[in-house]
Amino acid sequence: MIKDFVPLASLDSLEFAGWDLFPENAYDAAVHAAVLEDRHLRPIQEELSALEPMQAVFYPEYVKRLHGTHVKSAPTKADMVEAVREDIRRVMREKGCSRAVAVWCGSTEIYVEPSDVHQSVESFEKGLRENHPAITSSMIYAWACLKEGVPYANGAPNLTFDFPAGHELARERGVAIAGKDFKTGQTLMKTLLAPGFKARMLGLNGWFSTNILGNRDGEVLDDPENFKSKEVSKLGVLEHILQPEVYPDLYGKVYHKVRINYYPPRGDEKEGWDNIDIFGWLGYPMQIKVDFLCRDSILAAPLVLDLALFLDLAQRAGLRGVQEWLSFYFKSPMTAPGLYPEHDLFIQLMKLKNTLRWMQGEDLITHLGREYYD
Repeated sequence: MIKDFVPLASLDSLEFAGWDLFPENAYDAAVHAAVLEDRHLRPIQEELSALEPMQAVFYPEYVKRLHGTHVKSAPTKADMVEAVREDIRRVMREKGCSRAVAVWCGSTEIYVEPSDVHQSVESFEKGLRENHPAITSSMIYAWACLKEGVPYANGAPNLTFDFPAGHELARERGVAIAGKDFKTGQTLMKTLLAPGFKARMLGLNGWFSTNILGNRDGEVLDDPENFKSKEVSKLGVLEHILQPEVYPDLYGKVYHKVRINYYPPRGDEKEGWDNIDIFGWLGYPMQIKVDFLCRDSILAAPLVLDLALFLDLAQRAGLRGVQEWLSFYFKSPMTAPGLYPEHDLFIQLMKLKNTLRWMQGEDLITHLGREYYD
């Protein structure tokens, strides 16, 4: 067990808090979401009911399909950062916590590319004071956490802090960060299958992916501007795994299409459907069909807990800045500037295991196996 190998925080030492656009407590929100059955919620109703959300930072221009009622008000985005910082300090004081970790589980924002305001700590903080339109709600949370020395994982494809100013502040404050976009459903399948195709040198002509889901995530992604953020995150996976510039005959002309459709009757039970056109020896074509009937939140919840525990470990170990060894959990892994992101799930898992072994002063896993034959 990993918890017996490295000193993870014990589960009974954890406290929970968060922000939400809506005022319902955690129990009422869970009942409304209808992800968990009553037999799982009822035994912890008292604990969940006691979890009241703090008012959220919410600028609707970045998530137009939601209309929050439980939101903060402040003259500038710099004031919003200070309000979130005060929330963090108050919660830690009231709950008696010695340290904290933040994990973004909020909505996908509209697609934003890094601009001048994101290039340095100075320019970003000037943008906060001037309410710069390229500073989104998620960036405000992330900046507040970095200022407070709170490690942060970004579970959405939002830009958040994946820009020079965010990286700079994380290093300055000695804060561990990770992201982006939880790898749970359809993209998890791609990072399982694509490495196998490449390992066997099976060619790929096209990969068509579509999703139907009816939860709030689906509603938000029904807006083309928000879908753009998700599309960019999803489309990069195959290109990085298959390396078409190295294997042009096999992967140089792949047609990759991703669609997400909002379908309310499905609720949180997402369906991801893939049509994969491959070819083998002498170019003979073949097809693979994948129909993944999954549960979005059920797949994501364990990732949130893992990331909280691992980021806390990283922070205590003195690791700062981007924690690329946690890319195992993300669709669009953050890396050091200029570094090629690794998407192959199996390589990502090896990075994670080897980082934990390195922390403990153990030999790294190589799978060379020569010692068995010498």
